[in-house]
Amino acid sequence: MGKKGKRDKKGKGAEKTAAKMEKKVSRRAKKEEEDLEALIAEFQSLDAKKTQVIESSCPPPSPRLNCSLCAHPERDELILFGGEYFNGQKTYLYNELYIYHIRKNSWAKLDIPNPPPRRCAHQAAVVPTAGGQLWIFGGEFASPNGEQFYHYKDLWVLHLATKTWEQIKAPGGPSGRSGHRMVACKRQLIIFGGFHESARDYIYYNDVHTFHLDSFTWSKLAPAGIGPAPRSGCQMTPTPEGNIIIYGGYSKQRIKKDVDKGTLHTDMFLLKAEGAGKEEDRWTWSRLSPSGVKPTPRSGFSVAAAPNNRCLLFGGVHDEEEEESLEGDFFNDIYFYDIGKNRWFPAQLKGPKAEKRKRRRGRQAEAEAAGEEELQLPPPQAPLEIVKEVVAEDGTVMTIKQVIPAAAEDKDKSGSEEEEEEEEEEEGGALGQPLEPCPRSNAMVAVKHGVLYVYGGMFEVGDRQVTLSDLHCIDLHRMDEWKVLLEMDPKTQEWLEESESDEEEDDDVEGAEGGEEEEESSEEESEDEGGEQQHPAVQPGEAQAQYVARTEQYWLRLARSHMGPEAKDKKVLKVAHAMAKTFYEDA
Repeated sequence: MGKKGKRDKKGKGAEKTAAKMEKKVSRRAKKEEEDLEALIAEFQSLDAKKTQVIESSCPPPSPRLNCSLCAHPERDELILFGGEYFNGQKTYLYNELYIYHIRKNSWAKLDIPNPPPRRCAHQAAVVPTAGGQLWIFGGEFASPNGEQFYHYKDLWVLHLATKTWEQIKAPGGPSGRSGHRMVACKRQLIIFGGFHESARDYIYYNDVHTFHLDSFTWSKLAPAGIGPAPRSGCQMTPTPEGNIIIYGGYSKQRIKKDVDKGTLHTDMFLLKAEGAGKEEDRWTWSRLSPSGVKPTPRSGFSVAAAPNNRCLLFGGVHDEEEEESLEGDFFNDIYFYDIGKNRWFPAQLKGPKAEKRKRRRGRQAEAEAAGEEELQLPPPQAPLEIVKEVVAEDGTVMTIKQVIPAAAEDKDKSGSEEEEEEEEEEEGGALGQPLEPCPRSNAMVAVKHGVLYVYGGMFEVGDRQVTLSDLHCIDLHRMDEWKVLLEMDPKTQEWLEESESDEEEDDDVEGAEGGEEEEESSEEESEDEGGEQQHPAVQPGEAQAQYVARTEQYWLRLARSHMGPEAKDKKVLKVAHAMAKTFYEDA
Protein backbone atom coordinates (compact mmCIF):
# COMPACT_ATOMS: atom_id res chain seq x y z
CA MET A 1 0.00 0.00 0.00
CA GLY A 2 2.82 2.37 0.90
CA LYS A 3 4.58 1.97 -2.46
CA LYS A 4 1.33 2.30 -4.38
CA GLY A 5 0.48 5.45 -2.42
CA LYS A 6 3.89 6.93 -3.29
CA ARG A 7 3.39 6.14 -6.95
CA ASP A 8 -0.04 7.74 -6.91
CA LYS A 9 1.34 10.85 -5.22
CA LYS A 10 4.19 11.01 -7.71
CA GLY A 11 1.74 10.72 -10.60
CA LYS A 12 -0.47 13.45 -9.18
CA GLY A 13 2.57 15.65 -8.61
CA ALA A 14 3.60 15.28 -12.25
CA GLU A 15 0.07 16.18 -13.34
CA LYS A 16 0.14 19.31 -11.16
CA THR A 17 3.54 20.34 -12.57
CA ALA A 18 2.26 19.89 -16.13
CA ALA A 19 -0.87 21.90 -15.31
CA LYS A 20 1.22 24.73 -13.84
CA MET A 21 3.48 24.78 -16.89
CA GLU A 22 0.47 24.88 -19.20
CA LYS A 23 -0.96 27.87 -17.32
CA LYS A 24 2.43 29.61 -17.43
CA VAL A 25 2.76 29.06 -21.17
CA SER A 26 -0.84 30.13 -21.68
CA ARG A 27 -0.36 33.42 -19.81
CA ARG A 28 2.79 34.35 -21.71
CA ALA A 29 1.34 33.28 -25.03
CA LYS A 30 -1.87 35.23 -24.53
CA LYS A 31 -0.19 38.60 -25.17
CA GLU A 32 1.56 37.29 -28.30
CA GLU A 33 -1.63 35.76 -29.62
CA GLU A 34 -3.55 38.98 -29.07
CA ASP A 35 -0.99 40.78 -31.22
CA LEU A 36 -1.29 38.18 -33.97
CA GLU A 37 -5.08 38.01 -33.87
CA ALA A 38 -5.21 41.44 -35.51
CA LEU A 39 -3.00 40.22 -38.36
CA ILE A 40 -5.07 37.06 -38.77
CA ALA A 41 -8.27 39.16 -38.81
CA GLU A 42 -6.78 41.31 -41.57
CA PHE A 43 -6.11 38.26 -43.71
CA GLN A 44 -9.61 36.93 -43.02
CA SER A 45 -11.13 40.22 -44.17
CA LEU A 46 -9.36 39.71 -47.49
CA ASP A 47 -10.69 36.14 -47.70
CA ALA A 48 -14.19 37.42 -46.96
CA LYS A 49 -14.17 39.22 -50.30
CA LYS A 50 -14.32 35.84 -52.06
CA THR A 51 -17.96 35.25 -52.96
CA GLN A 52 -17.86 32.39 -55.44
CA VAL A 53 -16.12 29.09 -56.02
CA ILE A 54 -13.42 29.34 -58.68
CA GLU A 55 -11.40 26.34 -59.86
CA SER A 56 -8.64 27.15 -62.32
CA SER A 57 -5.71 25.28 -63.83
CA CYS A 58 -2.42 26.56 -62.47
CA PRO A 59 1.30 25.83 -62.20
CA PRO A 60 2.41 23.62 -59.30
CA PRO A 61 2.23 25.24 -55.84
CA SER A 62 5.19 27.35 -54.75
CA PRO A 63 7.54 25.63 -52.28
CA ARG A 64 6.04 25.23 -48.80
CA LEU A 65 6.40 23.15 -45.66
CA ASN A 66 4.05 21.73 -43.04
CA CYS A 67 1.01 21.74 -45.29
CA SER A 68 -1.38 18.78 -45.50
CA LEU A 69 -1.73 16.35 -48.40
CA CYS A 70 -4.68 13.94 -48.51
CA ALA A 71 -6.11 11.56 -51.10
CA HIS A 72 -9.68 12.31 -52.20
CA PRO A 73 -11.84 9.41 -50.96
CA GLU A 74 -13.73 9.05 -54.26
CA ARG A 75 -11.73 10.72 -57.04
CA ASP A 76 -8.22 10.29 -58.41
CA GLU A 77 -7.09 13.50 -56.76
CA LEU A 78 -4.78 14.71 -54.00
CA ILE A 79 -5.77 17.70 -51.87
CA LEU A 80 -3.10 20.10 -50.59
CA PHE A 81 -3.94 22.80 -48.02
CA GLY A 82 -2.01 25.51 -46.15
CA GLY A 83 1.66 25.48 -45.25
CA GLU A 84 4.51 27.92 -44.69
CA TYR A 85 7.62 29.16 -46.48
CA PHE A 86 10.72 30.70 -44.86
CA ASN A 87 13.27 32.47 -47.06
CA GLY A 88 15.87 33.14 -44.37
CA GLN A 89 14.36 36.44 -43.25
CA LYS A 90 10.58 36.23 -43.52
CA THR A 91 7.90 33.61 -42.90
CA TYR A 92 4.92 33.33 -45.26
CA LEU A 93 1.74 31.46 -44.27
CA TYR A 94 -0.87 30.06 -46.68
CA ASN A 95 -4.49 28.90 -46.68
CA GLU A 96 -4.57 28.05 -50.38
CA LEU A 97 -6.27 24.89 -51.57
CA TYR A 98 -4.75 22.94 -54.47
CA ILE A 99 -5.99 19.85 -56.27
CA TYR A 100 -3.55 17.48 -57.98
CA HIS A 101 -5.21 15.49 -60.77
CA ILE A 102 -3.41 12.15 -60.75
CA ARG A 103 -4.38 10.95 -64.23
CA LYS A 104 -3.59 14.28 -65.91
CA ASN A 105 -0.49 15.01 -63.79
CA SER A 106 -1.75 18.58 -63.46
CA TRP A 107 -2.62 21.08 -60.73
CA ALA A 108 -5.69 23.25 -60.14
CA LYS A 109 -6.26 25.97 -57.56
CA LEU A 110 -9.61 25.96 -55.80
CA ASP A 111 -10.80 29.28 -54.34
CA ILE A 112 -13.72 28.74 -51.95
CA PRO A 113 -15.36 31.50 -49.87
CA ASN A 114 -14.76 31.66 -46.08
CA PRO A 115 -11.75 29.32 -45.81
CA PRO A 116 -9.87 28.61 -42.55
CA PRO A 117 -7.26 31.25 -41.62
CA ARG A 118 -3.70 30.79 -42.89
CA ARG A 119 -1.80 28.11 -41.02
CA CYS A 120 0.85 25.40 -41.02
CA ALA A 121 1.62 22.28 -38.94
CA HIS A 122 -2.10 21.47 -38.74
CA GLN A 123 -3.62 18.04 -39.28
CA ALA A 124 -6.06 16.88 -41.94
CA ALA A 125 -8.08 13.70 -42.41
CA VAL A 126 -10.57 12.60 -45.07
CA VAL A 127 -13.75 10.56 -44.65
CA PRO A 128 -16.08 9.31 -47.43
CA THR A 129 -19.24 10.84 -45.93
CA ALA A 130 -21.57 12.67 -48.36
CA GLY A 131 -19.22 12.62 -51.32
CA GLY A 132 -16.12 13.16 -49.20
CA GLN A 133 -15.11 15.47 -46.36
CA LEU A 134 -11.72 16.97 -45.47
CA TRP A 135 -11.42 17.71 -41.75
CA ILE A 136 -8.78 20.12 -40.41
CA PHE A 137 -7.82 20.82 -36.81
CA GLY A 138 -5.31 23.16 -35.17
CA GLY A 139 -1.96 24.32 -36.48
CA GLU A 140 -0.14 27.59 -36.05
CA PHE A 141 0.26 31.08 -37.47
CA ALA A 142 3.62 32.83 -37.16
CA SER A 143 4.54 36.48 -37.36
CA PRO A 144 6.60 37.43 -40.44
CA ASN A 145 9.80 37.50 -38.36
CA GLY A 146 9.02 34.04 -36.98
CA GLU A 147 9.28 35.14 -33.35
CA GLN A 148 5.61 35.07 -32.34
CA PHE A 149 3.15 32.20 -32.68
CA TYR A 150 -0.61 31.78 -32.59
CA HIS A 151 -1.82 28.21 -32.04
CA TYR A 152 -5.25 27.36 -33.41
CA LYS A 153 -7.80 25.13 -31.68
CA ASP A 154 -10.49 25.40 -34.35
CA LEU A 155 -12.09 22.57 -36.33
CA TRP A 156 -13.09 22.91 -39.99
CA VAL A 157 -14.63 20.65 -42.62
CA LEU A 158 -14.44 21.01 -46.38
CA HIS A 159 -17.45 19.40 -48.06
CA LEU A 160 -15.83 18.12 -51.24
CA ALA A 161 -19.07 17.48 -53.12
CA THR A 162 -20.45 21.01 -52.66
CA LYS A 163 -17.05 22.76 -52.38
CA THR A 164 -17.96 24.62 -49.19
CA TRP A 165 -15.99 25.29 -46.01
CA GLU A 166 -17.71 25.02 -42.62
CA GLN A 167 -16.31 25.80 -39.18
CA ILE A 168 -17.56 23.39 -36.52
CA LYS A 169 -17.98 25.13 -33.16
CA ALA A 170 -18.27 22.45 -30.48
CA PRO A 171 -17.17 22.92 -26.86
CA GLY A 172 -14.70 20.75 -24.98
CA GLY A 173 -12.07 20.32 -27.70
CA PRO A 174 -8.27 20.19 -27.33
CA SER A 175 -6.27 23.30 -26.47
CA GLY A 176 -4.49 25.18 -29.26
CA ARG A 177 -1.51 23.28 -30.63
CA SER A 178 0.57 22.28 -33.63
CA GLY A 179 2.67 19.23 -34.43
CA HIS A 180 -0.14 16.98 -33.16
CA ARG A 181 -1.47 13.96 -35.02
CA MET A 182 -5.05 13.20 -36.11
CA VAL A 183 -6.60 10.15 -37.78
CA ALA A 184 -10.12 9.15 -38.76
CA CYS A 185 -11.15 5.88 -37.12
CA LYS A 186 -14.59 4.29 -36.68
CA ARG A 187 -16.62 7.49 -37.20
CA GLN A 188 -14.30 9.46 -34.95
CA LEU A 189 -11.44 11.89 -35.35
CA ILE A 190 -8.77 10.98 -32.80
CA ILE A 191 -6.13 13.58 -31.84
CA PHE A 192 -2.92 12.91 -29.91
CA GLY A 193 -0.03 15.04 -28.65
CA GLY A 194 1.50 18.15 -30.20
CA PHE A 195 3.00 21.25 -28.62
CA HIS A 196 2.27 24.87 -27.79
CA GLU A 197 5.05 27.44 -27.99
CA SER A 198 5.44 31.08 -27.02
CA ALA A 199 8.50 33.30 -27.39
CA ARG A 200 10.04 32.02 -24.15
CA ASP A 201 8.20 28.86 -23.11
CA TYR A 202 6.80 25.70 -24.63
CA ILE A 203 4.88 22.63 -23.58
CA TYR A 204 4.42 19.21 -25.20
CA TYR A 205 1.24 17.16 -24.89
CA ASN A 206 0.32 13.48 -24.63
CA ASP A 207 -3.43 13.88 -24.19
CA VAL A 208 -5.99 12.12 -26.40
CA HIS A 209 -9.22 13.68 -27.68
CA THR A 210 -11.95 12.29 -29.92
CA PHE A 211 -14.48 14.12 -32.07
CA HIS A 212 -17.58 12.08 -32.86
CA LEU A 213 -18.62 12.53 -36.46
CA ASP A 214 -22.21 11.51 -35.78
CA SER A 215 -22.98 13.70 -32.76
CA PHE A 216 -20.42 16.48 -33.47
CA THR A 217 -19.17 16.36 -29.86
CA TRP A 218 -15.71 16.30 -28.27
CA SER A 219 -14.53 13.86 -25.61
CA LYS A 220 -11.23 13.83 -23.72
CA LEU A 221 -10.08 10.27 -23.12
CA ALA A 222 -8.56 9.04 -19.87
CA PRO A 223 -6.96 5.74 -20.93
CA ALA A 224 -5.78 3.23 -18.34
CA GLY A 225 -2.16 2.10 -18.32
CA ILE A 226 1.08 3.96 -18.98
CA GLY A 227 1.05 5.83 -22.25
CA PRO A 228 3.64 7.70 -24.33
CA ALA A 229 5.54 10.66 -22.91
CA PRO A 230 4.50 14.07 -24.31
CA ARG A 231 5.69 14.55 -27.90
CA SER A 232 4.95 15.94 -31.33
CA GLY A 233 5.52 14.69 -34.88
CA CYS A 234 4.94 11.02 -34.08
CA GLN A 235 3.47 8.25 -36.22
CA MET A 236 -0.24 7.68 -35.52
CA THR A 237 -1.94 4.80 -37.30
CA PRO A 238 -5.45 3.36 -36.91
CA THR A 239 -5.93 -0.41 -37.10
CA PRO A 240 -8.87 -2.21 -38.73
CA GLU A 241 -10.12 -3.11 -35.23
CA GLY A 242 -10.40 0.55 -34.26
CA ASN A 243 -7.21 0.74 -32.17
CA ILE A 244 -4.43 3.33 -32.47
CA ILE A 245 -0.67 2.80 -32.81
CA ILE A 246 1.81 5.52 -31.78
CA TYR A 247 5.50 5.41 -32.74
CA GLY A 248 8.39 7.83 -32.26
CA GLY A 249 8.17 11.60 -32.25
CA TYR A 250 10.15 14.49 -30.82
CA SER A 251 10.10 16.58 -27.66
CA LYS A 252 12.43 18.89 -25.80
CA GLN A 253 12.81 20.01 -22.24
CA ARG A 254 14.60 22.89 -20.54
CA ILE A 255 17.50 21.58 -18.48
CA LYS A 256 18.62 25.05 -17.36
CA LYS A 257 18.02 28.67 -18.30
CA ASP A 258 18.08 29.12 -22.11
CA VAL A 259 19.36 25.55 -22.59
CA ASP A 260 17.02 22.95 -24.11
CA LYS A 261 17.62 19.25 -24.66
CA GLY A 262 15.83 17.47 -27.51
CA THR A 263 14.68 13.84 -27.38
CA LEU A 264 14.07 11.54 -30.34
CA HIS A 265 11.51 9.00 -29.19
CA THR A 266 11.73 5.47 -30.58
CA ASP A 267 9.14 3.73 -28.41
CA MET A 268 5.84 2.30 -29.62
CA PHE A 269 2.41 2.09 -28.01
CA LEU A 270 -1.04 0.64 -28.64
CA LEU A 271 -4.17 2.53 -27.61
CA LYS A 272 -6.86 -0.14 -27.48
CA ALA A 273 -10.59 0.48 -27.45
CA GLU A 274 -12.39 -1.88 -25.08
CA GLY A 275 -15.83 -1.53 -26.64
CA ALA A 276 -17.84 -1.60 -29.83
CA GLY A 277 -17.31 1.92 -31.15
CA LYS A 278 -19.57 3.58 -28.59
CA GLU A 279 -18.82 7.02 -27.21
CA GLU A 280 -18.38 5.55 -23.71
CA ASP A 281 -15.60 3.22 -24.88
CA ARG A 282 -12.91 2.35 -22.34
CA TRP A 283 -9.40 2.85 -23.68
CA THR A 284 -6.12 1.31 -22.50
CA TRP A 285 -2.48 2.11 -23.25
CA SER A 286 0.07 -0.70 -23.61
CA ARG A 287 3.65 -0.73 -24.85
CA LEU A 288 4.50 -2.59 -28.06
CA SER A 289 7.80 -4.42 -28.65
CA PRO A 290 7.90 -4.98 -32.41
CA SER A 291 10.24 -7.45 -34.07
CA GLY A 292 12.23 -6.93 -37.25
CA VAL A 293 14.39 -3.98 -38.25
CA LYS A 294 13.13 -0.73 -36.73
CA PRO A 295 13.77 2.66 -38.38
CA THR A 296 16.89 4.41 -37.21
CA PRO A 297 16.17 7.27 -34.73
CA ARG A 298 14.88 10.36 -36.54
CA SER A 299 12.39 13.20 -36.47
CA GLY A 300 10.49 14.90 -39.27
CA PHE A 301 9.49 11.59 -40.85
CA SER A 302 6.27 11.20 -42.84
CA VAL A 303 3.70 8.43 -42.41
CA ALA A 304 0.87 6.93 -44.44
CA ALA A 305 -1.37 3.87 -44.53
CA ALA A 306 -0.10 1.17 -46.89
CA PRO A 307 -1.70 -1.88 -48.52
CA ASN A 308 -1.79 -5.32 -46.87
CA ASN A 309 -2.55 -4.07 -43.33
CA ARG A 310 0.66 -2.07 -43.14
CA CYS A 311 1.70 1.50 -42.53
CA LEU A 312 4.86 3.15 -43.79
CA LEU A 313 7.44 5.68 -42.65
CA PHE A 314 9.37 7.84 -45.14
CA GLY A 315 12.44 10.04 -44.75
CA GLY A 316 13.23 12.29 -41.81
CA VAL A 317 16.36 13.73 -40.21
CA HIS A 318 18.68 12.86 -37.36
CA ASP A 319 20.20 16.00 -35.89
CA GLU A 320 23.56 15.72 -34.18
CA GLU A 321 23.96 18.53 -31.68
CA GLU A 322 27.45 19.88 -31.22
CA GLU A 323 28.60 22.78 -29.05
CA GLU A 324 27.76 25.57 -31.47
CA SER A 325 26.25 23.82 -34.45
CA LEU A 326 23.52 21.40 -35.49
CA GLU A 327 24.32 18.94 -38.25
CA GLY A 328 21.53 16.86 -39.74
CA ASP A 329 21.60 13.52 -41.56
CA PHE A 330 18.60 13.39 -43.89
CA PHE A 331 16.93 10.18 -45.10
CA ASN A 332 14.91 9.06 -48.12
CA ASP A 333 14.29 5.46 -47.10
CA ILE A 334 10.98 3.67 -46.51
CA TYR A 335 10.15 1.40 -43.59
CA PHE A 336 7.01 -0.73 -43.41
CA TYR A 337 5.27 -1.76 -40.20
CA ASP A 338 3.14 -4.90 -40.47
CA ILE A 339 0.25 -4.29 -38.06
CA GLY A 340 -0.85 -7.92 -37.84
CA LYS A 341 2.65 -9.32 -37.27
CA ASN A 342 3.89 -6.37 -35.12
CA ARG A 343 7.03 -6.24 -37.25
CA TRP A 344 9.16 -3.50 -38.88
CA PHE A 345 11.16 -4.05 -42.06
CA PRO A 346 12.92 -1.76 -44.55
CA ALA A 347 11.53 -1.50 -48.07
CA GLN A 348 13.61 -2.89 -50.93
CA LEU A 349 13.28 -1.68 -54.50
CA LYS A 350 12.93 -4.64 -56.88
CA GLY A 351 13.60 -2.81 -60.14
CA PRO A 352 11.55 -2.95 -63.37
CA LYS A 353 11.70 -6.75 -63.74
CA ALA A 354 9.42 -7.24 -66.74
CA GLU A 355 11.46 -4.97 -68.99
CA LYS A 356 14.70 -6.51 -67.78
CA ARG A 357 13.44 -10.01 -68.54
CA LYS A 358 12.37 -8.93 -72.02
CA ARG A 359 15.80 -7.51 -72.81
CA ARG A 360 17.49 -10.47 -71.19
CA ARG A 361 15.59 -12.95 -73.40
CA GLY A 362 16.59 -11.01 -76.49
CA ARG A 363 20.23 -11.05 -75.50
CA GLN A 364 20.15 -14.74 -74.66
CA ALA A 365 18.78 -15.51 -78.13
CA GLU A 366 21.59 -13.49 -79.69
CA ALA A 367 24.17 -15.25 -77.53
CA GLU A 368 22.88 -18.70 -78.47
CA ALA A 369 22.88 -17.82 -82.16
CA ALA A 370 26.50 -16.75 -81.90
CA GLY A 371 27.43 -19.91 -80.04
CA GLU A 372 28.49 -17.98 -76.95
CA GLU A 373 29.92 -20.09 -74.16
CA GLU A 374 30.07 -19.51 -70.38
CA LEU A 375 30.49 -15.96 -69.18
CA GLN A 376 32.61 -14.91 -66.22
CA LEU A 377 30.87 -13.60 -63.13
CA PRO A 378 31.24 -9.85 -62.65
CA PRO A 379 32.62 -8.48 -59.37
CA PRO A 380 30.10 -7.48 -56.65
CA GLN A 381 28.55 -4.08 -57.16
CA ALA A 382 29.41 -1.31 -54.71
CA PRO A 383 26.89 1.32 -53.61
CA LEU A 384 26.54 4.09 -56.19
CA GLU A 385 26.84 7.73 -55.12
CA ILE A 386 25.01 10.21 -57.35
CA VAL A 387 25.97 13.86 -56.97
CA LYS A 388 23.64 16.45 -58.50
CA GLU A 389 24.25 20.19 -58.46
CA VAL A 390 21.28 22.57 -58.55
CA VAL A 391 21.85 26.28 -59.17
CA ALA A 392 19.25 28.50 -57.50
CA GLU A 393 18.07 31.75 -59.04
CA ASP A 394 20.38 33.77 -56.79
CA GLY A 395 23.42 31.85 -58.07
CA THR A 396 23.83 29.57 -55.05
CA VAL A 397 25.01 26.09 -55.98
CA MET A 398 23.34 23.36 -53.90
CA THR A 399 24.93 19.92 -54.00
CA ILE A 400 22.57 16.97 -53.43
CA LYS A 401 24.21 13.60 -52.74
CA GLN A 402 22.38 10.29 -52.94
CA VAL A 403 23.85 6.90 -52.08
CA ILE A 404 22.00 4.11 -53.87
CA PRO A 405 22.79 0.71 -52.34
CA ALA A 406 23.79 -2.18 -54.54
CA ALA A 407 21.04 -4.64 -55.41
CA ALA A 408 20.77 -7.62 -53.09
CA GLU A 409 22.65 -10.65 -54.42
CA ASP A 410 20.46 -13.33 -55.95
CA LYS A 411 22.09 -16.76 -55.74
CA ASP A 412 19.76 -18.18 -58.38
CA LYS A 413 20.96 -15.80 -61.10
CA SER A 414 23.27 -17.05 -63.79
CA GLY A 415 26.44 -15.20 -64.63
CA SER A 416 24.97 -13.94 -67.89
CA GLU A 417 21.92 -12.51 -66.10
CA GLU A 418 24.07 -10.58 -63.62
CA GLU A 419 26.31 -9.24 -66.36
CA GLU A 420 23.34 -8.12 -68.44
CA GLU A 421 21.76 -6.32 -65.49
CA GLU A 422 25.06 -4.55 -64.88
CA GLU A 423 25.16 -3.48 -68.52
CA GLU A 424 21.58 -2.21 -68.27
CA GLU A 425 22.52 -0.07 -65.28
CA GLU A 426 25.56 1.31 -67.07
CA GLU A 427 23.44 2.20 -70.09
CA GLY A 428 21.18 4.35 -67.88
CA GLY A 429 17.91 5.64 -69.29
CA ALA A 430 14.68 3.99 -68.22
CA LEU A 431 16.55 0.97 -66.89
CA GLY A 432 19.31 2.94 -65.17
CA GLN A 433 19.62 3.74 -61.49
CA PRO A 434 16.30 4.56 -59.81
CA LEU A 435 15.46 8.25 -59.53
CA GLU A 436 14.71 8.30 -55.83
CA PRO A 437 13.60 11.47 -54.06
CA CYS A 438 16.61 13.17 -52.52
CA PRO A 439 16.94 12.77 -48.72
CA ARG A 440 14.57 15.12 -46.88
CA SER A 441 12.45 15.68 -43.82
CA ASN A 442 8.88 16.92 -43.38
CA ALA A 443 7.69 15.65 -46.75
CA MET A 444 3.96 15.51 -47.45
CA VAL A 445 2.77 12.00 -48.33
CA ALA A 446 -0.49 10.37 -49.42
CA VAL A 447 -1.48 6.96 -50.76
CA LYS A 448 -4.07 6.44 -53.51
CA HIS A 449 -4.81 3.08 -55.19
CA GLY A 450 -1.73 1.58 -53.55
CA VAL A 451 0.60 4.28 -54.94
CA LEU A 452 2.64 6.44 -52.56
CA TYR A 453 2.96 10.13 -53.50
CA VAL A 454 5.75 12.18 -51.91
CA TYR A 455 5.54 15.96 -52.26
CA GLY A 456 8.15 18.48 -51.16
CA GLY A 457 9.89 18.56 -47.81
CA MET A 458 13.16 20.20 -46.90
CA PHE A 459 16.87 19.65 -46.42
CA GLU A 460 19.73 21.88 -45.34
CA VAL A 461 22.91 23.04 -47.05
CA GLY A 462 25.05 24.62 -44.35
CA ASP A 463 22.92 27.33 -42.74
CA ARG A 464 20.54 27.42 -45.68
CA GLN A 465 17.15 25.69 -45.67
CA VAL A 466 16.04 24.35 -49.03
CA THR A 467 12.26 23.96 -49.31
CA LEU A 468 11.34 21.45 -52.00
CA SER A 469 8.32 21.34 -54.31
CA ASP A 470 9.00 18.18 -56.32
CA LEU A 471 6.61 15.23 -56.61
CA HIS A 472 7.51 11.54 -56.79
CA CYS A 473 5.48 8.34 -56.66
CA ILE A 474 6.05 4.62 -56.26
CA ASP A 475 3.73 1.62 -56.56
CA LEU A 476 3.69 -0.01 -53.11
CA HIS A 477 2.50 -3.34 -54.51
CA ARG A 478 5.27 -3.68 -57.07
CA MET A 479 8.01 -1.62 -55.35
CA ASP A 480 9.85 -1.55 -58.67
CA GLU A 481 10.93 2.06 -59.14
CA TRP A 482 10.29 5.68 -58.25
CA LYS A 483 8.72 7.93 -60.88
CA VAL A 484 9.38 11.65 -61.09
CA LEU A 485 6.11 13.50 -61.68
CA LEU A 486 7.46 16.97 -61.00
CA GLU A 487 11.08 18.05 -60.63
CA MET A 488 12.26 20.81 -58.33
CA ASP A 489 12.42 24.18 -60.11
CA PRO A 490 15.63 26.01 -59.02
CA LYS A 491 13.99 29.34 -59.92
CA THR A 492 11.61 28.92 -56.97
CA GLN A 493 14.49 28.80 -54.50
CA GLU A 494 15.22 31.98 -52.56
CA TRP A 495 17.38 32.43 -49.48
CA LEU A 496 18.21 35.75 -47.84
CA GLU A 497 20.95 35.74 -45.24
CA GLU A 498 20.11 37.61 -42.05
CA SER A 499 23.00 40.04 -42.47
CA GLU A 500 22.54 40.51 -46.22
CA SER A 501 20.20 43.48 -46.02
CA ASP A 502 22.48 45.18 -43.49
CA GLU A 503 25.51 44.62 -45.72
CA GLU A 504 23.69 46.06 -48.72
CA GLU A 505 22.71 49.14 -46.70
CA ASP A 506 26.33 49.57 -45.58
CA ASP A 507 27.49 49.28 -49.19
CA ASP A 508 25.00 51.93 -50.26
CA VAL A 509 26.22 54.31 -47.53
CA GLU A 510 29.87 53.76 -48.40
CA GLY A 511 29.16 54.33 -52.06
CA ALA A 512 27.30 57.56 -51.35
CA GLU A 513 30.04 58.93 -49.15
CA GLY A 514 33.04 58.08 -51.30
CA GLY A 515 31.72 57.77 -54.84
CA GLU A 516 34.07 60.17 -56.65
CA GLU A 517 37.16 59.01 -54.82
CA GLU A 518 36.38 55.35 -55.57
CA GLU A 519 35.71 56.13 -59.23
CA GLU A 520 39.12 57.74 -59.62
CA SER A 521 40.92 54.92 -57.84
CA SER A 522 39.08 52.32 -59.94
CA GLU A 523 40.20 54.02 -63.11
CA GLU A 524 43.77 53.99 -61.88
CA GLU A 525 43.54 50.32 -60.92
CA SER A 526 41.72 49.15 -64.03
CA GLU A 527 43.98 50.48 -66.74
CA ASP A 528 47.67 50.05 -67.48
CA GLU A 529 49.83 51.29 -70.33
CA GLY A 530 48.39 48.74 -72.73
CA GLY A 531 44.81 49.49 -71.70
CA GLU A 532 44.35 46.04 -70.06
CA GLN A 533 42.57 45.61 -66.74
CA GLN A 534 44.84 45.23 -63.70
CA HIS A 535 43.19 43.55 -60.70
CA PRO A 536 44.30 44.39 -57.13
CA ALA A 537 47.35 42.34 -56.29
CA VAL A 538 47.43 39.79 -53.48
CA GLN A 539 49.74 40.97 -50.72
CA PRO A 540 52.38 38.58 -49.32
CA GLY A 541 50.94 36.36 -46.57
CA GLU A 542 47.40 37.69 -47.09
CA ALA A 543 44.59 35.19 -46.40
CA GLN A 544 41.79 34.74 -48.91
CA ALA A 545 39.15 36.21 -46.58
CA GLN A 546 41.34 39.27 -45.94
CA TYR A 547 41.88 39.78 -49.67
CA VAL A 548 38.17 39.49 -50.47
CA ALA A 549 37.26 41.98 -47.73
CA ARG A 550 39.99 44.48 -48.74
CA THR A 551 39.13 44.44 -52.47
CA GLU A 552 35.37 43.92 -52.24
CA GLN A 553 34.42 47.34 -53.64
CA TYR A 554 36.62 46.84 -56.69
CA TRP A 555 35.13 43.43 -57.51
CA LEU A 556 31.60 44.74 -56.88
CA ARG A 557 32.09 47.44 -59.51
CA LEU A 558 33.57 44.92 -61.93
CA ALA A 559 30.70 42.46 -61.41
CA ARG A 560 28.13 45.24 -61.81
CA SER A 561 29.70 46.33 -65.10
CA HIS A 562 29.37 42.77 -66.43
CA MET A 563 25.88 42.06 -65.07
CA GLY A 564 24.23 45.41 -65.75
CA PRO A 565 22.31 47.81 -63.50
CA GLU A 566 19.17 45.63 -63.42
CA ALA A 567 20.92 42.74 -61.60
CA LYS A 568 19.96 42.24 -57.96
CA ASP A 569 22.48 43.52 -55.41
CA LYS A 570 22.71 40.22 -53.55
CA LYS A 571 23.46 38.34 -56.78
CA VAL A 572 26.11 40.89 -57.78
CA LEU A 573 27.71 40.49 -54.35
CA LYS A 574 27.90 36.70 -54.72
CA VAL A 575 29.45 36.98 -58.19
CA ALA A 576 31.93 39.60 -56.95
CA HIS A 577 33.06 37.35 -54.11
CA ALA A 578 33.41 34.42 -56.51
CA MET A 579 35.55 36.52 -58.87
CA ALA A 580 37.77 37.68 -56.01
CA LYS A 581 38.27 34.15 -54.71
CA THR A 582 39.07 32.86 -58.20
CA PHE A 583 41.68 35.59 -58.74
CA TYR A 584 43.20 34.90 -55.31
CA GLU A 585 43.52 31.18 -56.07
CA ASP A 586 45.05 31.84 -59.51
CA ALA A 587 47.52 34.28 -57.99
